[in-house]
Amino acid sequence: MKKIMLSILAVVAFGTANAQDVTFGVKAGANFSNFTGDFDTDGRTGFYIGGLADFAISEKFHVQPELLYSMEGGDTDGFDAGVNYLRVPIMAKYYVAEGFSLQAGPSVAFKIGTVEEEFDEAVKSIDFGLGLGAGYELSGGLFFDLRYNLGLANISDIEGADAKNTNLQVGLGYRF
Repeated sequence: MKKIMLSILAVVAFGTANAQDVTFGVKAGANFSNFTGDFDTDGRTGFYIGGLADFAISEKFHVQPELLYSMEGGDTDGFDAGVNYLRVPIMAKYYVAEGFSLQAGPSVAFKIGTVEEEFDEAVKSIDFGLGLGAGYELSGGLFFDLRYNLGLANISDIEGADAKNTNLQVGLGYRF
């Protein structure tokens, strides 16, 4: 875990030290999430909202750390297995055409809580993942993005059980 956190900090430090231009923004959208692994759950729809900083390393390459409140999890037989996170993705963005970027990067998420109180102790407090996506930005600052978040860590705190987050995000934002 220390190596992952140090790697994330190194990417942000490198990005800010070499950034030519920095912009800030806000974003929000819908989450379509579920668990993979040992648990058979249905998908859950939630939302995310937060802020971002975009560091332009070059014309085509940007680094974008974000801070998001994200409602994730699954549903099963009337039980809401929802988990709320403070998610910190650090996305590398490569512009393949004017306004259109491909994105990839790690994320770490800190559990804020669960919808059902009795579910809280079954979920670990930290999650690690990988985000892959694409975005399109209009010249006025409005942007749209689509991202798939693949959980890499077992978030189940039940001995012998395996559960990972999976999440599709569809959203929009504004960069000032």
